Amino acid sequence: MRPEILFPFYADTESLTGVGGRIAALLEKLVGRKVGDLFWHLPVDMIDRRSNPALDDIDYDQIATLEVTVGKHDAPPQKSRRPYRVFCHDDSGEIQLIFFHARGDYLRRQLPEGQKRLISGKVEMSGSHLQMSHPDYMLPLDKRDEIPAVEPVYPLTAGISGKVMAKIIRHALERLVDLPEWQDMSVMAREGWPSWKEAVLKLHNPEKPEDLDMKCPARMRLAYDEFLANQLALVIMRQQARKKKGRILKSKGPLKAQVLANLPYELTMAQKESLTEIEEDLSAPYAMMRLLQGDVGSGKTVVALLAMLVAVENGAQAAMIAPTEILARQHFDSLQDMIKGTGLRLAVLTGRDKGKSREAILASLSTGEIDILVGTHALFQKDVMYHDLAMAVIDEQHRFGVEQRLALAAKGNADYTMDILAMTATPIPRTLTLTAYGDMDGSRLWEKPPGRKPVDTRTIPLNRLDEVVRGLRRALEGGARVYWICPLVEESEALDFAAAEERHRTLQKIFGNRVGLVHGKMKAREKDAVMADFSAGKIDILVATTVIEVGVNVPEATVMVIEHAERFGLSQLHQLRGRVGRGADKSICLLLYGALQSEASKARLKIMRETEDGFVIAEEDLKLRGAGELLGTRQSGLPSFKVASLEDHGALIAMARDDAKLILQKDPDLSSERGKALRILLYLFDRDEGVRYLASG
Repeated sequence: MRPEILFPFYADTESLTGVGGRIAALLEKLVGRKVGDLFWHLPVDMIDRRSNPALDDIDYDQIATLEVTVGKHDAPPQKSRRPYRVFCHDDSGEIQLIFFHARGDYLRRQLPEGQKRLISGKVEMSGSHLQMSHPDYMLPLDKRDEIPAVEPVYPLTAGISGKVMAKIIRHALERLVDLPEWQDMSVMAREGWPSWKEAVLKLHNPEKPEDLDMKCPARMRLAYDEFLANQLALVIMRQQARKKKGRILKSKGPLKAQVLANLPYELTMAQKESLTEIEEDLSAPYAMMRLLQGDVGSGKTVVALLAMLVAVENGAQAAMIAPTEILARQHFDSLQDMIKGTGLRLAVLTGRDKGKSREAILASLSTGEIDILVGTHALFQKDVMYHDLAMAVIDEQHRFGVEQRLALAAKGNADYTMDILAMTATPIPRTLTLTAYGDMDGSRLWEKPPGRKPVDTRTIPLNRLDEVVRGLRRALEGGARVYWICPLVEESEALDFAAAEERHRTLQKIFGNRVGLVHGKMKAREKDAVMADFSAGKIDILVATTVIEVGVNVPEATVMVIEHAERFGLSQLHQLRGRVGRGADKSICLLLYGALQSEASKARLKIMRETEDGFVIAEEDLKLRGAGELLGTRQSGLPSFKVASLEDHGALIAMARDDAKLILQKDPDLSSERGKALRILLYLFDRDEGVRYLASG
């Protein structure tokens, strides 16, 4: 299947001159095992050795290549810590070459007294004299060609030096070949982009600092190539999914009418629109793959329930999967309230359910006595057999990978592909939605349900902690309930937990047994018990690490205190703030900050004060932190990009998306000349699943 023209790029890096098994293993960790992987390992800096000044023209630190005459060697006494010095000069002045832990015999061979030599490295001023420590090059005059005028600086790994890396990549670039052009020539002309091969060579051979810029034409060209490969693969996968036979599920209405009558409010415009889109998908002859994005408290659960009712009204079952046990049980409780009087049979299944109770649930599920099953990923396990599962809702989609999504789809009726509705309360910027969820249709809940009051957000320095505690006393006397979130400590769960325990002890001394504690090290049952006490008003202050971030619902809680708020990302602060402001009373969020060392942390707190719009916050968070950190790349199923950066090149994604759609409308199986070139592009960026889908379709 792989195009023959790409065979040299797929060769093992061990086939390169100077790369043995040890180096190949180190390269594999850094970039990959194929020669082609090295094309994307781009320089991050450059060393310009083109400056050849006379010694008296140097008056500041600079990289220079100098022609000097070697003078006296000044070797330190044995066991002395003094460096080895070599004095050199030209007609205009003197320079000292400095060597630590030097071998004198080697240096005398390299720098014989009285001989002329070329030396290249960083010249520094030490007091009033010039010096160069450990020159990068020391060569006779006739070997001037061995000193590169400009040297690319590559990211390294332990065991591979800069010179070795540059040499390996030079050998890899010898295998570059011209590939057929897959980009539209009018776009190339408009953007001023070079050809693919020219772009790769240009980026590896920078001549000026601008050549390293993320927005230089060569980098933009390759970033666009990569986004186009990504978008083509996603559009192909989506088109193929549309060809898979789905079950036609039409909304019949009586159950929906009963649930709507149970709600204490009217659906928002956004909820109605999203529901219409979902019902249209369900009634189509292909399987639904839809992502429902809604800010904290925008009413996703209601929409999800109304969607699941369509499956139940058609005699089938639905499942709802949440990332944690707390959240699964909470969904179960809120769904129970909504379905009163409908006769629907609802059950919950998590890892906690064992023995007889689990067996009873599984038996009812397989005979069809359960209409909707709520749970954690325990719902994927082999022994969980459904009578007729037609639809699944996945909550907090970014915590579930594509593999889990496919494992779930396989649980459905063998004759049909299952309908899937993914939901997230983590607003995802548009660029990320297109790259990570481009195979799904999207709906957005942009409004908050009626009656939600804005949360008053304030920033307070940590040294005013005593005032905050006095304010809490007043709030508690007025019947408030309080979340107190402890800081993230160097990404260490053990230290997070220690900080939370310490704060819990301090607050207990002041407020007694009205203070509870939850953290990630507790067993699920213990966590649930504390949360239940908080919900029921048995405790008034809940000290927590970020385990309460997603989905916890206590409408009576009106105060959120976040300690060391500057250590949290924007989206996380927004999620935490979303725990309050859920009831009729006015809520407040206090962001306590320590030292605001970076501009980014100042900007985050400012944005939190200015807006509660999760989508605005997500876009800002992407700018401040980058994509991987935003969703936690390891767990998010985000595609990893080799050349493109969502932060720097995000504007190209929509353009690539439109281009991909247009290409496949005109040439659905990529059989034209440009189509064949685009197949090569898909392989080049490891998006060959797109080609495989085309072949199987």
